[in-house]
Amino acid sequence: MPHHQTELIAMLALGVVLAFGLGLIARFLRLPPLIGYLLAGVAIGPNTPGFIGDVGLAGQISELGVILLMFGVGLHFSLNDLLVVRRIAVPGAIIQIAGATAMGTVLTKAWGWDLSAGLVFGLALSVASTVVLLRALDEMNLLDSANGRIAVGWLVVEDIAMVLALVVLPAFAAPVGTNDSGAVGQAGATNLGFAIGLTLAKVGAFTALVLVVGRRVVPWLLKQAARAGSRELFTLAVLAIALGIACGSAELFGVSFALGAFFAGVVLSESELSHRAATESLPLQDAFAVLFFVSVGMLFDPSVLIRDPLAVIAVVLVIVVGKALAAAAIVLVLGYPLSTAVIVSAAVAQIGEFSFILAEFGVSLGLMPTEGRDLILAGALLSITLNPFAFAVATLAEPRLTKLRAGAGGDAQAGRLSGFGSEEHQRKWADHVIVVGAGRVGRTVAATLRQAGVPHVVIERDRRRAEVLRDEGTPVTRGDAAARGVLEGARADHSRLIAIAVPDGYEARRVLERAREVNAGVEILVRAHNDADRMYLLSHGATRAISGEQNAGLAMAEATLRGLGLSRTTATSTVDALQHKQAKTADAPGSPEEMHGAPELRPHQE
Repeated sequence: MPHHQTELIAMLALGVVLAFGLGLIARFLRLPPLIGYLLAGVAIGPNTPGFIGDVGLAGQISELGVILLMFGVGLHFSLNDLLVVRRIAVPGAIIQIAGATAMGTVLTKAWGWDLSAGLVFGLALSVASTVVLLRALDEMNLLDSANGRIAVGWLVVEDIAMVLALVVLPAFAAPVGTNDSGAVGQAGATNLGFAIGLTLAKVGAFTALVLVVGRRVVPWLLKQAARAGSRELFTLAVLAIALGIACGSAELFGVSFALGAFFAGVVLSESELSHRAATESLPLQDAFAVLFFVSVGMLFDPSVLIRDPLAVIAVVLVIVVGKALAAAAIVLVLGYPLSTAVIVSAAVAQIGEFSFILAEFGVSLGLMPTEGRDLILAGALLSITLNPFAFAVATLAEPRLTKLRAGAGGDAQAGRLSGFGSEEHQRKWADHVIVVGAGRVGRTVAATLRQAGVPHVVIERDRRRAEVLRDEGTPVTRGDAAARGVLEGARADHSRLIAIAVPDGYEARRVLERAREVNAGVEILVRAHNDADRMYLLSHGATRAISGEQNAGLAMAEATLRGLGLSRTTATSTVDALQHKQAKTADAPGSPEEMHGAPELRPHQE
């Protein structure tokens, strides 16, 4: 087979294998796996010896990753969330972009560049990567926190601003629009005003179309796919919505793929199937996110570190220190708590996908020299590598900083922003029940506890389900119960019982293991989907595992006896005897197959 026909396969295979190997090594060295992914891209890039991957193909693959990841952001970040944080995200992002652009322009002036090159370079340094931020927030279980929402909203506003910048840049590049001094002339100002007005009109039309039409059509379409009863069709429906809206928005309205995918997720979040859509698309998001970082590494020319180390250091300082300090100052001036300032400053202390697009666009228009693109890529690689450490420092410092500002009233504001009152989080839980999962089973358990007057709290990852329960008066904590800090926040160490009602068997096992670490003596009830799952969970710390198969079988057995003419008392006593016998069997040691290996735990949908 000709080489050009297998280049994509070879690049994907080698990139994935290297990313896995180097990511694993980085993890063993207690470094973020992200560093391994970036180094894998450098290894197969055109600037290092050995196999050279196709940068153009890598860029398209990484664009798919950005689309899927931004789609996931939209699924978890509704319009209500964006409106809640608008008072800080909109002015904060705009001021921070202006400040970072000014810092980049001043830096290029020292290098002798003209104003247009400085503006493009500064804009590229001003916008942080939403992809990198999502990975960091998700790993630290901060995506659904108040500060996490503010950080995501901040970067979404930055992305929208960059869409406008990409349309405006050609007006600066038009020869008729500049004079000898490099300033924008009258014709250039006219072109600039027209470009801005046209872009705003396009973005407004796209937003209106998505919000008015998409809110009705997209959830209905997803519901039809779910009714078809095919998991493949449902997954295809999710991908069709994400890719279709992303590509359609780019072609018809000039909106970026990333922004279009984000709005597709926002619209889909209104559907009751949003949780399932997020679950189905998660493996693809993870795979293409890795390929995104590999493609970034491929663009990097390591020789720039030797050719111009002082310029690289200056760029990294602007990104990591200058932008972070500016963002923190803006947050504090706007009256928000110091803990929010810390998280937002760590969020903006890196650059990513939009920076690469701006750099390439600026070079192609002749606004910026190729040296600027190399410096931007170097700054991106180094800042992305340093960003997990910035978040680690921010996470460690946040509790202490919050105490310093406890009397300023800022933390109460952050509690309102998160959608949950601060009073709820400060409640001293004791001798209560924790329900993990707010699907059909979890909601039934929570409703029963509420009816009986039993103190309880529900842990749920999905925003929509959490808000429904909260509106009903049920205390809710959003997050992954298997992640560190979530069960502790629900005071699992003082709980009376933990009911794990999640539909995914693998997730149930993770939560069970974590619950036993937090409270070794608490009674734990776990939802199981078959007898194999039930036996496995019982052997790994569950007090009781309730199987849907077993309960359905007993109910049908009783109905069968009633259908044969037996009285209710006789049928019930017969089934009770069988249930007692099965319970005794479950308490006995399992078979060698049951005890030596875990059953295959496949995801189950609600």
